[in-house]
Amino acid sequence: MWEGRRVVTIFGSSRPSRGDRAYVQAERLGLAIAGRGWVVCNGGYGGTMTAVAQGARRAGGETIGVTCALYGGPPNPYISHHEEAVDLLARLARLLQLGDAYVVLPGGSGTLLELALVMEYLHKRLMPPKPVLLFGRYWRPALTIARRERDGHAMAVQEVRSPEAVVRALAIAWEEATGRSRP
Repeated sequence: MWEGRRVVTIFGSSRPSRGDRAYVQAERLGLAIAGRGWVVCNGGYGGTMTAVAQGARRAGGETIGVTCALYGGPPNPYISHHEEAVDLLARLARLLQLGDAYVVLPGGSGTLLELALVMEYLHKRLMPPKPVLLFGRYWRPALTIARRERDGHAMAVQEVRSPEAVVRALAIAWEEATGRSRP
């Protein structure tokens, strides 16, 4: 199980297919995160969710998939721990609860909802401070709006451009938060 280990919740599109640039980057991301001994968590379905889980499993890592009973369908084959939420709101709440950090890949309205929820929970202090990493420049407009609206609370949200940058940023954030390095 993953108790006592860092969990990185990753949000992203269900649309990319094997071989697409977004899919390949997501797979590399899962490989990098699991390579540090951290657990990958996501929505458990296709696209970047499959890619991240596939990369994590290739590295020998653990994956958590939180699916939704309303959507139907099984989780992708790379999920090692499956949870099924009763509805979308319960699914979102569980994905937030499980994460010690969040990485937001490019995506559509569902990913935007996830990003907005994380930022709002952090701003309202409905959860403890946690790292939020935006992969690439895709979400820059949302970040600009959040920074303008939130008097600097979104400043903890960072843009990163590679899987290696994600791992470095998380390691630094957790080391600063705890005053020591933790796996």
